[in-house]
Amino acid sequence: MERKSITMVDITHKKNSLRIATAQAIVKVGTQLTIDAINNNDVPKGNVFEMSKAAGLLGVKKTPELLPDCHPLPIEYTGFDFEINGLEIQIKCTIKTIYKTGVEVEAMHGASIVALNMYDMLKPIDKDISIEQIKLLAKTGGKSDLPIVQSHINAAVIVCSDSISIGQGEDKAGVALCNQLEALGMSINTYEVIPDDLEGIQIKAKKLVAEQIQFIIFCGGTGVSPRDNTPEALLPLLDKRLIGVEEAMRSYGQQRTLMAMFSRSVAGIIDESLILALPGSTKGATESLEAIMPTLLHLFDVLNGKKH
Repeated sequence: MERKSITMVDITHKKNSLRIATAQAIVKVGTQLTIDAINNNDVPKGNVFEMSKAAGLLGVKKTPELLPDCHPLPIEYTGFDFEINGLEIQIKCTIKTIYKTGVEVEAMHGASIVALNMYDMLKPIDKDISIEQIKLLAKTGGKSDLPIVQSHINAAVIVCSDSISIGQGEDKAGVALCNQLEALGMSINTYEVIPDDLEGIQIKAKKLVAEQIQFIIFCGGTGVSPRDNTPEALLPLLDKRLIGVEEAMRSYGQQRTLMAMFSRSVAGIIDESLILALPGSTKGATESLEAIMPTLLHLFDVLNGKKH
């Protein structure tokens, strides 16, 4: 018998960002008398806009309790706007959060609950009410804000490992990095395993920069053991150090393992080449790249003269 598993979508790999969504619903009433009753606060059940706003706030908060695959998330702003056009009342619900997933469904749910509450309050005085056009109007954050992937970027992955370079072990981290880069549309110009030797790393970095390789990743040698030399080799060569990129990688890793605090990952620029030094473990290397991609691709536009 085939076993099937049902799970909530895994968002642990996603990064927090400001997410904003605006949705609308339209309540259409049957007569101008209903609109007048709303404006004059003469509806028997109370103030339509204030009570519906309160219902909408509750609805937004209850969204993950009612829709099975919606993740509980921090709602950091909810706003409702009402506009009357003839016999139509347009409801707009805008929601903001800083989180890993968007708030489109929450915004649509909020607008829907406001419309339903209006219907409930107005039905004693109007039998011709309808709810129409519940839809998403706008969203920002997450994938919608990411830069367009540039497929023309060439890359090199250099694994720094004494043992693997002499055949005592198999490289998995470097291969995984190559796969990640290719999935982003880049071409791998060079993949090589070298000893974790300070001078050898510097020679290799200079050679790749001279060959105009745009994206160069050194994998391994970023720990604290006596033979971890990659940061010491690369830092003196950098024209500009990208400390923010380093912080983003460590912060992302720290949320997944406490050991990330020992990482000495490096990011910087030599001429027009982007240089990264990532951990040697497969998980550490791939998660570090995951933390900064594809946002980091914007850097190549900047190097080509475009503004931030």
